Amino acid sequence: MTETMGRRERKKARTRQALADAALRLFLERGYDSVGVREVAEAADVSVTTLFKHFPSKESLVFDLDEDLEAGMVAAVRDRAPGRSALDALCEHLMCTRLDLHSDEPDVKDFYAMVETTPALRDYQDRMWLRHETALAAALAEAAGAAEGDLRCAALARFALQAPQLVRGTDDPDGAMREIFDLLERGWGNGGGEADAARDRRD
Repeated sequence: MTETMGRRERKKARTRQALADAALRLFLERGYDSVGVREVAEAADVSVTTLFKHFPSKESLVFDLDEDLEAGMVAAVRDRAPGRSALDALCEHLMCTRLDLHSDEPDVKDFYAMVETTPALRDYQDRMWLRHETALAAALAEAAGAAEGDLRCAALARFALQAPQLVRGTDDPDGAMREIFDLLERGWGNGGGEADAARDRRD
């Protein structure tokens, strides 16, 4: 029975990967808005019904690693090195997940260009990040020894997940990411904006 289930899961994984690969190839070749889900299903040699069993929407075909992204963020917090803060580990992880933006691989550049220039994909990407808020908040609460549902940890998770959106298009995205997490780590009144404002008034 276990072997049967293993084969079934492997078949599902192959079908899902075939759909994601076909979708990305067609979207990059012809443009996201010019390709329908039926064409993607045909390219992967499955029915449209099968496609929607694996992907709930056309947009989700582009972000097939959604669950892996969430697992990676949670692991970055839970498996961080001793003595390292949860926010510092999360910041580094989020910067590493952005490194593909600077890749010289044409397909990678084309992928991010497609997402950035397609409003439906850009909006889906932003919503996708926010969906990870609950899992990340739980990991931060565990790291801080706080109660489940702690409001401060929920706020930290939300701000952290919005950081990649805030640094989008800046001259130095990694530097901007560090500034945001430094502010979250220290707090607004402990060397953050209030301190900068005070220095400006003294000057």
